[in-house]
Amino acid sequence: MSTLPSRSPEPRVEPQRGGSAVLGKSVIVKGQILSREDLTIDGEVEGTVELQEHRLTIGPNGKVVATIKAREVVVIGTVHGNVETTDRLEIRKDAKLVGDIKTTRVVIEDGAYFKGNIDIVRTEAPRPAAPPAPKPHAVPSPATANSPAMAAGAGETKR
Repeated sequence: MSTLPSRSPEPRVEPQRGGSAVLGKSVIVKGQILSREDLTIDGEVEGTVELQEHRLTIGPNGKVVATIKAREVVVIGTVHGNVETTDRLEIRKDAKLVGDIKTTRVVIEDGAYFKGNIDIVRTEAPRPAAPPAPKPHAVPSPATANSPAMAAGAGETKR
């Protein structure tokens, strides 16, 4: 029998759809970040960040001085720069964002700090096709069957 305390297994973090990457709080990046998966930044980034089809989360320790383009952005830390999203931007309480926003949806929680302009972009919903024009009937109605134009157009003559 062992006298060592049993160790519980490490909790498993299941990868999200498409994967997920994390820049820890001791990481500093200067330059351009392009990602094809969700990204969480809890360190410092200066430059540009692009995640066209994915979600960017700025963690509580995150300090980003950059232009950001992503499908969805959640700010919990600090961002200085313009943010453009195709879906949604969320600025959580205690977060700070200084810059202009271009998005379809925005959430600014009570206690968050925001300074800049917001441009809400409306996505054009596909318009339904116009109803087809009614087809002319092959059988004329009784009111028009006896009209001279109808008689001449049909090639009939009255005798």
